[in-house]
Amino acid sequence: MFNNRYVQTILLSRVLLNLGIWVRNFAILLYVTDLTNNDPLYVSLISVVEFGPIFLFALIGGTFADRWQPKRTMVWCDMLSGLSVLAVLVALIYGSWHALLFSTLFSAVLSQFSQPSAMKLFKQHVPAEQLQSVMAMFQSLIAFFTVIGPIIGAFVYQQYGIEVSIIVTGVLFVGSGLILTSLPRDLVTKSEKGKQDFKKELIEGIRYVKSNRVLRTLGGTFATAGLACGLTQPLHLFVAIENLARDKEFLQWLLMANGAAMLVGGGLVMAYAKKVQPQLLLAFGLAVSTFGTVGIGWSTSVPLTISFMILNGLLFPCIHIGINTLILKNTDAAFVGRVGGVLTPLFMGMMVIGMTFSGVLKDALSLFTVFFISAGLFLLGALVLLPLIQITKGVEKKSISN
Repeated sequence: MFNNRYVQTILLSRVLLNLGIWVRNFAILLYVTDLTNNDPLYVSLISVVEFGPIFLFALIGGTFADRWQPKRTMVWCDMLSGLSVLAVLVALIYGSWHALLFSTLFSAVLSQFSQPSAMKLFKQHVPAEQLQSVMAMFQSLIAFFTVIGPIIGAFVYQQYGIEVSIIVTGVLFVGSGLILTSLPRDLVTKSEKGKQDFKKELIEGIRYVKSNRVLRTLGGTFATAGLACGLTQPLHLFVAIENLARDKEFLQWLLMANGAAMLVGGGLVMAYAKKVQPQLLLAFGLAVSTFGTVGIGWSTSVPLTISFMILNGLLFPCIHIGINTLILKNTDAAFVGRVGGVLTPLFMGMMVIGMTFSGVLKDALSLFTVFFISAGLFLLGALVLLPLIQITKGVEKKSISN
């Protein structure tokens, strides 16, 4: 797996890309909270701008990813993201801080063309028995940057300011694109050579998901888990400020604890990936996250809150890896982009809805109540998966009897 050229190259490019994203996102968060005096509405707006385009463009991006050559698509997306960040710097110098939101918006749109292209390359060039391990490895990469990303992002912003943070982000994005240019030339199939009807392909992708029981069930879990994540994602800042009576910079330590646990969890899943069915992995992660989410919203103790953050971090790789493995194992290579484009909006759409109303619900109810509602939704997502787990048990019993 580690000797696979595609895995090596995409992994290295994602190191730069994730570092750039964390520097940008944390710098923007601290900069906007400084300007608005920790206004929860603006904190929620940052998250909506970051994740909203994923809901709006995932299906379109996934369909084009199936039509376009994946290497070329990924290179162009990273290069354009880098150039857009540098263009935003000019607007920022002239006093328009709202341009920062545009940078995040544009980069999020491009990611909906780049991400499914990477999945397509994995489907084409990674053996099926290694897919879950590859997903675990990339989840570990995300976890690693969840540990060091907030620290680096906060350090760059506090030491050098928002302008330098934006420049660093642009350089890292362009560097990611340059690394991807070393990949072998894309495989061109007959279907990609001919002109195709975009609308027809898009409809075929929707029908493909509807005809597949596993993917349909996964869609229900996507919707509930997305709403659960959206309700709490912008509110961790207020866990630090209100529940723990710390300043906003303390958020980086909560995220670091969560990310360190994600790194360990990803390593454990990678070690035992072949022994656990992905639907069981996903259901277990959602069920335990129910308990951890309630604890984070309830606790007013720093050690206890960090313990719950660690618990959720340990189990998050089960959710992420289970989802991606289920999609890759139950989808033909020609439909990988479109299946992701159909399912991702279910998750991100509900996530954006949750983020949009999280600040309002916090003010109307309480911080703990919002976290409690989120925990209930995680539990519901686990229950939705029960039919898939029963199917797995039935297949295992049949194979044993034979």
